[in-house]
Parts: sequence; structure tokens; C-alpha cells
Amino acid sequence: MHIVICIKQVPDSAQIRVHPVTNTIMRQGVPTIINPYDLFALEEALRLRDAHGGEVTVLTMGPPMAEDALRKALGYGADRAVLLTDRYFAGSDTLATSFALSQAIAKIGETFGTPDLVFTGKQTIDGDTAQVGPGIAKRLGLLQLTYVAKIPSVDLAAREIKVERRSEGGTQMLKSRLPCLITMLEGTNEIRRGSIQDALCAARSQVLKWSAADAGIEDLTKCGLRGSPTVVKRVFAPPARAEKAAQIDTAEKALRDVADELITAIFTRQPALEHELAFNGGA
Repeated sequence: MHIVICIKQVPDSAQIRVHPVTNTIMRQGVPTIINPYDLFALEEALRLRDAHGGEVTVLTMGPPMAEDALRKALGYGADRAVLLTDRYFAGSDTLATSFALSQAIAKIGETFGTPDLVFTGKQTIDGDTAQVGPGIAKRLGLLQLTYVAKIPSVDLAAREIKVERRSEGGTQMLKSRLPCLITMLEGTNEIRRGSIQDALCAARSQVLKWSAADAGIEDLTKCGLRGSPTVVKRVFAPPARAEKAAQIDTAEKALRDVADELITAIFTRQPALEHELAFNGGA
């Protein structure tokens, strides 16, 4: 089994600041991490590899410094890492990013074997669009299984996979043909600690660095700013609320009394809500 997992190096959201004048994100001095959602996808890919054999190839697009994220992924146990880096990719939105990554995945398939599965996290913490994974699937003509919470089984002989997918109405049990693309939800597994052997291998391993030409990308008008129709008008930090949260003293009070006090406080602040509930209950 060959699995390709797409990851992204993102700024640590806990330390992001917004410039007070330009209203843009200040990335200088902000440490970078692997997108947390991608770690759950990576762990699931490694688990399938351990159970069925094969290889896991980690792919990312970014500046040369994104190699750090790939080496961390190798430290978790990935077999191969590819960095897609070129000045033509600068300023890519989700449309241009999905194009470049899909081209790189096709090249990976030609070089190392056609992927049976492609994994991504459900979204990234810096963009929050959840568009790149489905965009890759569309461009590669892959079936897509989004918001996957669990993978009960993979049948390589029958070329089928069964997944549990979360939806607004509950949980869906789906069966799909291989190959397909999966976007994993957060909290779906426990991310492993890389072994010392994996860490040593990661330090010695070569990260393949591909330019646009290396990835077989011929139409550069679909990359970077030229291939990105999205325009970010403004980035800003939400203003702090002037009203502070109210606290209810729960010391030496029965749970029923605390609940009654909480409901009374809510209805005092939101009298329309009490009227609406009473109206719907009466109906």
C-alpha cells in the first residue's frame, strides 16, 4: 500500500499577532508547527501502513524552511518526504495550492507508485477553508471522504475501504473504492511518539526538493498569485468584549439550585429566549 499524506507548516496560532496598522498577520518571530489536523491524518496513515505494509510519503508545499515540518513527519515514522518549493508558488490561494499539490501527487505516483490513499487534515488552522483536500480529489479524479472519524477496515484485495464519517445528523458508515482521498477529523486517534530510531533516520534522510518543473507543472499561470482569484481585503483581530462574563457561586449548593440559578440568570439577560421557549413549548 502506498499512502500520500499532505501536511502544512503553519504559524503557531497561540502566538499569532495582527499588525495594528496594516491589519496583516505578523509572522516574524512566530514559531511554526505542523498543522494539528494534519497530525491526526499522518497518524492514521502510519497505522494503515503498519497494518497492511507499504510506504507513507509526506508532501508539503512551502518555502525551504518547510523542510523542518517534513523532518518532524519523518521522525514520526514516515518513509519519504517531498518538499514542493518554488518562487512560482508564492501567494497561492486554495485553488492554486490544490493544483500544485495534485500535480506533485501525480508525479509521486509516477516515481514511487500510484497512491492507494491520499490523506489530509480536515483543514488548516491558518486558513480554515477546508478546501484544499477536496480540491486535490477533484483535480485527480479521486473519490473523496471528508470529515472521517474512524477507518474500521481496508480490503486491499477487493480495493475497498470502510469509514465512519461525522455529519450534522450523526455518523455515517460509508464504503468506497480505492484509490480515494480522506480528510481526517481532530481527536480521531492518539498521535504516537516517534522512536529514537525514527529520529535518527529522519536526521539522515534526504528530503526531496521539487521545483515546479520537477513536479511536472507546465502551466505556471495556475500557480501562485497568477493562479489565485482569491483577494484578502482585510485581516483583523476581533475586539475584546466590554462586558465580562458573570460567575455563579456553586460552593455548598445543590446541583438543582445551581441549575435553577443559571437558568434564571440566562432568562434575565435574554428575556426573548424565555418567551420563545415558552411559545414553542405551548405549541
